[in-house]
Amino acid sequence: MSAGLCRLFFKLAVSDSHSGMRGLSNYCLSCCVNTLLQSFSATWELADLLDRWETAGVQADSHNVPLQLKKVLVAMRSDLPQPAPHLDFLHCLHRNRVPLCTQHDADEVFLSILNLIQQQMDDQTLALEIQNLYKISVETLVQCLDCSSVQTQTSYQLSLPLHIKEDDNSLEDCMTSFFEHQELRGINCCFCAQCGIKTPSKQCVKLLSLPRILCVHLKRFRNSRGGTRKLDCTVTFPETFDFSETVKEAFSADFAQNDCKYTLHAVVVHSGYAMFGHYTAYVRHRMNQRWYYADDSHVKQASWEEVKRTYGGYYRDTAYMLMYRRVSKEDGPQPEFSS
Repeated sequence: MSAGLCRLFFKLAVSDSHSGMRGLSNYCLSCCVNTLLQSFSATWELADLLDRWETAGVQADSHNVPLQLKKVLVAMRSDLPQPAPHLDFLHCLHRNRVPLCTQHDADEVFLSILNLIQQQMDDQTLALEIQNLYKISVETLVQCLDCSSVQTQTSYQLSLPLHIKEDDNSLEDCMTSFFEHQELRGINCCFCAQCGIKTPSKQCVKLLSLPRILCVHLKRFRNSRGGTRKLDCTVTFPETFDFSETVKEAFSADFAQNDCKYTLHAVVVHSGYAMFGHYTAYVRHRMNQRWYYADDSHVKQASWEEVKRTYGGYYRDTAYMLMYRRVSKEDGPQPEFSS
């Protein structure tokens, strides 16, 4: 790097330090992990839980993902001009089969990190609390179209994977499609215990509980003719929404939560193509509630209008993951966000 570029980088870093946010250098194609770290940092509930973790017994463990994540999130909160040190975290992921020098899918790495936290924390109570931050409990119902018997199965997922159409989409439309009934026929027929054979059926998913942090995965990558292509089509999404009003048919009869309103606090953005791209992030600051744009080591203040530019369209940056925080009455008055 030339002296001029060094001075320019330092100047940008110093100006960005006043935001209370730190960038992250790009090591060996680490932009995917960098953006996830920015979204984790904006999810203050996760950092608070990790701060409660007593790590005396794992201080020297370079393979422990939650330990290294805790260290990085602490460093990212410090108001220093240079990018936060996170090379140890990247090497730790590498030792846990999330290799460096490889392009990754952000949702897959996100789920890997959460699973590794669950596996590697010695305080399983805290590990479960972290998982519960993102845990979406669902009930799958399969009804036989011949005898009308219904089979149910409960499960959970840590992100909500939404199929998008090759056209204009809205988050509400994508959620409605996820929860509507689907008919299963032909090779997709399910075994009916009542009939004793595979029969045509209809299937739907219902919510049993919603998490504090709702991660939405917009499935923009699609297998086609032996390869993978990216869908650049538009997906609009709101800054705030009420789940109970957005998708009224999504709830199980056993759903008992009252708080279903969510506010957006992080957006993982993908630019480029399926096999050659770059990740950045928009995150909302915990204290001043302003939006910031993080592109590796460079962080700058942004606006909701800039975030909306990630709705998509040809040759444009596209939102790939949305992180929403559930607003509860205990949180007190919330700031007014722009529409």
